[in-house]
Amino acid sequence: MESVFSNPEHLYSRDEVIANPCPVTKANGVYAWFFKEVPPGVPVEGCLTHNGLTLLYIGISPDKKGKAASDQTLQQRVRYHYKGNADKSTLRRSLGILLAGKSGFPLRRVGSGKKLTLTNKGEKWLDQWLQENAFVTWVEHDAPWDLENTLFHSLSLPLNIQGNKLHPFAAILASIRSEAIEQAKYAPAVEEIEPRL
Repeated sequence: MESVFSNPEHLYSRDEVIANPCPVTKANGVYAWFFKEVPPGVPVEGCLTHNGLTLLYIGISPDKKGKAASDQTLQQRVRYHYKGNADKSTLRRSLGILLAGKSGFPLRRVGSGKKLTLTNKGEKWLDQWLQENAFVTWVEHDAPWDLENTLFHSLSLPLNIQGNKLHPFAAILASIRSEAIEQAKYAPAVEEIEPRL
């Protein structure tokens, strides 16, 4: 099954995914993220590559056994990673934290202070970075959690943390994220004035 990701027929850009109609299926499955630019500090040794892009992360939908398929389709998850925010997308949160030195937008408490995002301007910056650097493909699967576990044992996926404890970067990334979250908790909350379109 990993051969689906080693030689994908097409890798979809942000523009393609957020278009209507959206090409991503509304089924259960596993999605795989390939990147042109690798965020600072992320090891790529042993990672799959395709046409100059490097596979760094996979996700599943639904995200746990027993969850109704209608709650979390591949289309919903993939679109949210491309246009949501770092509060509810673990991929956006990791990328935003790793790229903060380049973007100038660290993780912050926003609004009432309960949500942690990159702020509207930071999320817009990440949208543009994803447009230029992140491409996705997917495969339908009735039990995506089983396939995900298999892939964790056969592929190097440095941006995955949960379920990926065999990868040496998982603990490092978890620590980097924890430190960024702690810093955000003690920094003043940001009042969002400019809406994100």
